[in-house]
Amino acid sequence: GEHQFNQAEYGIVRRVIHSTADFEFTQLLRFSENAIASGISALSQGTPIVTDVGMVKQGIASMVAKTFGNPLIVAVDQAPVALPGKTRTETGLLRCFEQFPGAIFVIGNAPTALLALCEQLPHSQVKPALVIGATVGFVSVLESKAALAKIPIPQIRVEGPKGGSPVAAAILNGLMVLAWESE
Repeated sequence: GEHQFNQAEYGIVRRVIHSTADFEFTQLLRFSENAIASGISALSQGTPIVTDVGMVKQGIASMVAKTFGNPLIVAVDQAPVALPGKTRTETGLLRCFEQFPGAIFVIGNAPTALLALCEQLPHSQVKPALVIGATVGFVSVLESKAALAKIPIPQIRVEGPKGGSPVAAAILNGLMVLAWESE
């Protein structure tokens, strides 16, 4: 149907629709102007991919293995114990950002993790290659996406309360296909 995406963006949007059976994503996906180019470049250089939760990693692991073999790091696994007043995912994500500030960050679940990342970004010399913001639900989700939208870094966002691990994985898998085809 009618849409405002370029060909590369539309390939990613189609992949999200296939994985969710939800056509509303044509209205919800937002690409910053250099998001796809930055993502393709980072993927093809083997840049680490940091996911908030294991479900996102499960959704992308086979495509990563078949393409560029990027290191996959799950934020929540990096934090056996949460910092006071924070979730384990948030704590782990902050650790990952300290270690791999230039990584591709794929957040499909935890708005606390996306908010924590957004709070760090203005103070960091090194910026992520790409942030995929597909947090899901009602608590803090809209705030986390609004915070990301305000930061001038390469990003692909899902507006509104929809999102989730399958959506985040579909976005990254679509980007990986584009990167592999452009080799």
